[in-house]
Amino acid sequence: QVQLVESGGGLVQPGGSLNLSCVASGTIFRIYTMEWHRQTPGNERALLASITSGGTVRYSDSAEGRFTISREDAKNTVFLQMNSLKPEDTAFYYCDALITEYGAGPLLKMWGQGTQVTVSS
Repeated sequence: QVQLVESGGGLVQPGGSLNLSCVASGTIFRIYTMEWHRQTPGNERALLASITSGGTVRYSDSAEGRFTISREDAKNTVFLQMNSLKPEDTAFYYCDALITEYGAGPLLKMWGQGTQVTVSS
């Protein structure tokens, strides 16, 4: 069973920074694209950033210039460095990953449980 666990959320003042981590564990053959999303109450989950297994990154308009996605494949981990945080960045942040559990296995999209980020003075 593959699990993704996020960490690094919390309370931060406007203008501050946080570095979120998401670790995948379990039976993993290969991890392909990894992503970060966020969700606020009453709204749909929104994609912030993605990174392919080859290192190609993409950002949403809200993340471009302030957030940086990276990954450390040896540790099955994806990071989201968030700088210049604003109150409107307050949300629950989720990671997801496309994974195969074995060589010829199907692609599985796995989600973490999320971590709360609150930006407030």
